[in-house]
Amino acid sequence: MRHFLIGIMLLSIHTAFGRGPILSEKDLASPPPRIIRTCCSFGSDVKVMIIPGVKVTDITSIEKLGTHRYLGGRSEGNGIIYTKNGGFIDIGHLRDIADWTAFLYHKILLSQRNDQTELKLGHEGGLKTLTLKIPSELDSLDAATLAGRIAYDLSVWHEIATWFGASTVPLLPERYSSFSIEDAYSNLLGARLGTEALKSHLPYEEAMTGLIAATLKKLEAVETEAATYAAMESVRDIWWTRDKKLPSRKVLLQRQLTVYPVVKPLLISENERKSIALEVPNLSAKGNLLAEFYTLKFKLNLKFPFKKMFPERKTREITQNDFRILLDYIQQDLERPKYQLKDKL
Repeated sequence: MRHFLIGIMLLSIHTAFGRGPILSEKDLASPPPRIIRTCCSFGSDVKVMIIPGVKVTDITSIEKLGTHRYLGGRSEGNGIIYTKNGGFIDIGHLRDIADWTAFLYHKILLSQRNDQTELKLGHEGGLKTLTLKIPSELDSLDAATLAGRIAYDLSVWHEIATWFGASTVPLLPERYSSFSIEDAYSNLLGARLGTEALKSHLPYEEAMTGLIAATLKKLEAVETEAATYAAMESVRDIWWTRDKKLPSRKVLLQRQLTVYPVVKPLLISENERKSIALEVPNLSAKGNLLAEFYTLKFKLNLKFPFKKMFPERKTREITQNDFRILLDYIQQDLERPKYQLKDKL
C-alpha cells in the first residue's frame, strides 16, 4: 500500500501566505465550543433509544457541501462522505478542527508579545489549559503549523475524554462515538486544511471552501449520498451494527486508536491500494520540535481511573505527552471481558 503525505499534495493548491478569519478581541476572548457542529454518527438508519421511529443517517454529498463559514453557518452541508483514498470523512469534524486551527493561530501570534501566555479552554473531562511559549522569531508559516498541531491534539483529547465519560449533554454518554473509525483522519485532515487556508492568499473561508472541494476530489470522493450509503452498508456488522440503538457504545464494532504519529484511513475494499496517510506535524520549518512551544494541561475529573494509569503521581494533572498512556489503557479496556458483557451504555 502506498502512503503519501497529504501536506505535499496540498502545497500545490495554495502557496502564498494569506489571511485568517477576521477575529475581534471579543472573538479571541474565549475559545470556540468544544463541538462547533453537531455531526456525525457513524452508520445509517440507526435507531435511537427512547425515541420510537427515529433513525439517524448523517450522510452528505459533494453537491451539498456548500461554503465554509468560520464557526459554522447555514451555507454548510455537513455529514459523512466516503472517499476511495481517504475512507470515510466527517465534514463536520474536519470543519471544526480547521476553525480551531484558525482561532489558535491568532492566539499564537498575539502571544509573541509575552514570554508566556496561558489560556483556559474550558472543562472536558477536567479543566483544560494551554500554555504558549512562542519566540518572537517564529514566523507566520510555523505559527499556522503549530496551530494545526495543537488543534489536532485537542481533538484527540476529545476522543479520550468522551471514552472516560465526558459529554456535552448531561446524562447522555458519548462513548458510543469515541474513536469512531473516521474521527482521527477527519480531524487531522481538518488541521491540515486549516493550516493551508491560513497560508493561502485568499480569505480564510473562501480558501477553506476551495481546499475542501479540491481535497475531496484528490481523495476520490464518491459523487452521491447513495454511494456513501452503499459504502456504509458494505461495512455493516463489520465496523458498525444496526442491532443496537444510539447512544449504545456497541453500535460501533471497530474503532481507530492509532492517532500518532501517522493516521491511516480505513478503506472498505482490500483491492483499494491508493490509501493516503496523514502525518501529524511535529517539526517547525527550522527543525524545532513543535512541543517546545506549547503545553496542554488537563486536570482530570474523578471519572478517570487515575491511580491505575499514573500510580506514582500525587496530583491528577497530565499533559499531551501522557496521551500514549491513556490510549493504551483504552485499548486494554476494549479488550477486557467486561466490554463484551451485556450492553449497559
